[in-house]
Amino acid sequence: MPRFYLNTDLHAGQTLELPDNIIRHINVLRLKQNDSLILFNGNGKAYPARLSVVEKRRAAAEILSEHTTDNESPLNITLIQAVSSGERMDFTLQKSVELGVSAIQPVISERCVVRLSGERADKRVARWQEIVISACEQSGRNIVPPVLPLISYSQALQQLPDNQTKLLLGLNHACKLNQIAPFSDGIIFMVGPEGGWSEAEEQQAAAAGFQAVTLGKRVLRTETASLAAIAAMQTLWGDFV
Repeated sequence: MPRFYLNTDLHAGQTLELPDNIIRHINVLRLKQNDSLILFNGNGKAYPARLSVVEKRRAAAEILSEHTTDNESPLNITLIQAVSSGERMDFTLQKSVELGVSAIQPVISERCVVRLSGERADKRVARWQEIVISACEQSGRNIVPPVLPLISYSQALQQLPDNQTKLLLGLNHACKLNQIAPFSDGIIFMVGPEGGWSEAEEQQAAAAGFQAVTLGKRVLRTETASLAAIAAMQTLWGDFV
């Protein structure tokens, strides 16, 4: 059943006009009057609805009921991702949401190819949030992970809570994931850009309480490494088993 995100209050019995972006999807899917869909607004609930109006430039839906569904992973993962180039970053964010991350903090590190600041950074973060919302629509999640404002690597290290397991994908003094016993309050997982972390950045992370982890002997691209590690975490400590 098609699922659509709306940034507004929702409740059973409500009839509401749908925005242009959803109307475009409805037309692409060739949905008709009285067809069913699900709306959600990020509060953890799903709202089954029925299309009461479908026109070329207008659509409305009546919310039939309200369901509380638990589609979230029990594992609270914040992904700190150094910005990668082109579609790699988009792909990483999309798939990490499907895999269950709770929040995404993009950072600019020493070897980042992409450099963003000011209005360009704000626009890119807004675009990343749209990708996250789309991933939630597809994957059945009713809570939307936030994409936090883009900051520098050093700023990210300064803002970290103390009560979470801090893991860094790196090579120096690294252990395997199955050797980690994570804290119940969650995991902060940090992944570098195409060129990896610099030696100085790995040292700064170690000083901030990060444990380096490895995924084996093969060298993985940044987008592969993030997703493989998150999937492994969900298998070890989350809801994949």
